[in-house]
Amino acid sequence: MEIRKQRLFDTSNSRSSEERDEYEKDYARLIQSPAFRRLQGKSQVFGAGSGDYYRTRLTHSLEVSQIARETARRMGKQYEFLQKNEHPGLMVVPEVVECASLAHDFGHPPFGHKGEEVLNKLLSAEHGLAYEGNAQNFRILMFLEKRAGSGSGLDLTAATLLAINKYPYSMEEPGRLKGVYGMEWEGISYLRDLWGMPVGCPTLEAQLMDLCDDIAYSTHDIEDGIRAGKIQMNRTFFEDDRLVENLIQEIVQDHGNADVGWDQVDMKVMVRQVLDAYLEQWEQIYAECNRESSRTRREMKARWVSLFAGRVGIIDDPKRGWKRVTFVRDGQQDLELLRTMEILKKLAWVTLIKDFRVQRLQKRSEIMLQQLWDSFKHYETGRLILPPDWSESYEQHKEKWSWPRLVADYISGMTDAYADKVYAELFASRSGSIYEMD
Repeated sequence: MEIRKQRLFDTSNSRSSEERDEYEKDYARLIQSPAFRRLQGKSQVFGAGSGDYYRTRLTHSLEVSQIARETARRMGKQYEFLQKNEHPGLMVVPEVVECASLAHDFGHPPFGHKGEEVLNKLLSAEHGLAYEGNAQNFRILMFLEKRAGSGSGLDLTAATLLAINKYPYSMEEPGRLKGVYGMEWEGISYLRDLWGMPVGCPTLEAQLMDLCDDIAYSTHDIEDGIRAGKIQMNRTFFEDDRLVENLIQEIVQDHGNADVGWDQVDMKVMVRQVLDAYLEQWEQIYAECNRESSRTRREMKARWVSLFAGRVGIIDDPKRGWKRVTFVRDGQQDLELLRTMEILKKLAWVTLIKDFRVQRLQKRSEIMLQQLWDSFKHYETGRLILPPDWSESYEQHKEKWSWPRLVADYISGMTDAYADKVYAELFASRSGSIYEMD
């Protein structure tokens, strides 16, 4: 079988119809998995269930997959080397990128980034373990998810697994904050060695998925923020010096975007320019749309997605001896557009996540997760209040699966509403019938 379509644990019992392509099987396994369905109940920015309009992890993932697939299709026509299949990691197959985009947020716990922060704090403080959403993806895909005939997760193709792996490192390495847990890294590392992947370099498909995720964040979250009234499309809001200061503070504190050339520009001047241009564009489109806010929001979002996706390209990365997926203009990396995207991402962050009402919800979620953890963390008492299949699974795998890791797996798999329900069962005076199905 082609090296990209190899599966780590494929057996005659786990193979499905041979009438379908291997990537079509990946797609089916992903969208029919419980982990995928649970994304509908996990927060994107606003809490899941906050309203019919706002995005959840599920709708966000679907939108990322659409952007990524269309961009991959365009790039396949634009770059001749992609058609030569020179290296398994230097290919861009739309179906693979689509699958990776659908699965890229499987590992996110309830209550968004706050849930990830709390679980990592609890695991590291009490057991020296880490919790990280990208690493948890592989716990789910390679181990926790169950499918007929296989005890090895969804057993996806090598191409899809590596397209999800945007941080190709083991979390066992000292100082690593993002990567793959040691147990799953064995399989990922095996595939990367089989492909001859350079150390620390993600595949082109993983890079494309990651960039399209950023495109979605910087456009869709702002649309939700405008709809919620958190981002006010007027000059009083956009010309507030405090907004500029908050954006700069977030940019400076985010070390993940240090390579987009902030040292080449006056940060304050550029932030102001982007905000001014964004508001001017809104006012122009608002007039074109007969002063209808709903149409204007959708048109703004569509134009920015089109701009960003249309600039996605591939350049040589001489520092790594590899290639890089990034925004490209005239054959060079478009640092100005990368910085613009970062400013828009931070605009969504400081106006939505930093809103005091959202902070109250996050504080509530922190308390809930802490108390759920305390309820389950001791094996002798915790096993009595976990669903039986989780306790049984632990007994089968306890040689390589610690109890604290199981508890983190269980809590992280909860939707926002289910975490609230279990918390109510344990700590509220009345929570309904005990015969309700979990």
